[in-house]
Amino acid sequence: MGAAYYRAESESGDHIEDPSEDALFMLIDDLNGSDNTFVVIQPDDDDPVWFTSVAVLDEGGYEVVRRDNTRREHDVVTETSIDRIARDLTIWMAARDFPGRPTQHTSNF
Repeated sequence: MGAAYYRAESESGDHIEDPSEDALFMLIDDLNGSDNTFVVIQPDDDDPVWFTSVAVLDEGGYEVVRRDNTRREHDVVTETSIDRIARDLTIWMAARDFPGRPTQHTSNF
């Protein structure tokens, strides 16, 4: 098995290395308002340069935070669709830099 580039961990202690969109959906779907209120996804590093989190809101829905210090990004949004959150986070994380991951090259051919 390859190295883990990032890790998702919920307040309840559930964790998944390099979670797929479906795995993120399941982690978010398991959140509740009492003892499992958030999940954090970040690189599996001692000093991660980016993170994202999803937290249950008291009034319903979720607060999604995305922060990338290397790109000076910090977004906070509210969302009600777990499907949309999982998809958006998967796309956002795919654009992050991971030390040791092969770089992707594009060609104009």
